Amino acid sequence: MELCIDFGGSEIKLGILDRGTPVRTATVPTGEGDLERARDAAAALLAETQPIRAPGQSPLTVGIAVPGVVDRAAGRLVKAHDKHPRLDGLDLIAWAREAFDLDAVIENDARAALVGETAAGSATGARDAVLMALGTGIGTAAIIDGTLLRGAHDHAGVLGGHLTVELDAAQCNCGNIGCAESIAGAWALRRDLATRGDAVTDVKDMFAAAEAGDAAAAALRFRATRAWGATVVSLCHAYDPEVVILSGGIMRAGSAVAAPVEAYVREHLWTSSHRPAFVIPDRPDLSVLRGLSVLAADLQS
Repeated sequence: MELCIDFGGSEIKLGILDRGTPVRTATVPTGEGDLERARDAAAALLAETQPIRAPGQSPLTVGIAVPGVVDRAAGRLVKAHDKHPRLDGLDLIAWAREAFDLDAVIENDARAALVGETAAGSATGARDAVLMALGTGIGTAAIIDGTLLRGAHDHAGVLGGHLTVELDAAQCNCGNIGCAESIAGAWALRRDLATRGDAVTDVKDMFAAAEAGDAAAAALRFRATRAWGATVVSLCHAYDPEVVILSGGIMRAGSAVAAPVEAYVREHLWTSSHRPAFVIPDRPDLSVLRGLSVLAADLQS
């Protein structure tokens, strides 16, 4: 069994898993004292599951995911703009060893989600796949011929949310112009919705308002769909996948998001490009934890 901690943008997800299969999970909101609350929630999970763990099934390793570029060897978050500033540069492997007396592995959250879905989820067995995780930000990852794409400096594949999709858009907090995340990440959509001054404050409300005929909400949904679709087109052009996995908290909306994104991609792909299959995890909120479980289990071998 593995103890897994996903430091997400709006909540911290935790779980005790058995190589991808959840045994017990919990969430705590992000905010002041993230590390302490994650430690305490994890300790509570360990205590809760102690009676149901067979002898020898105590967690042996910890998997930790963060929403940014990581230095896996050093066990550190290199940079995640405006997300979890206390984690920047912190040795999370040392933190886990001090908090739980266990070895740990650290990974970018989108990469972990892709591992989870190709190892034990919606795309089990896929050897060529890309993932777009729609949450507070937009995370991406790719696996090519069975190998997780990392690059020389651990940046490869994970910055798809910071591809430019609108040259005339505002500057993103990363410094680039017109990033998909700055247009259609949940933080950006909440920013734009806040100008309305009514009850439509989150993505779910935006979709409902658009369906009800709200022209402003429909315009935001249309722009977001184009940004999500353009991101997937670029991922397909770059990595030529067999499967596209759409995950993350926004994907709780299911086909309301997936159908227009898939239609956009099929319309805009290079003419000879393979038209990949699209899948949505049954539990997109568990994709990262599943992957962390697999990565942490591999640390033991």
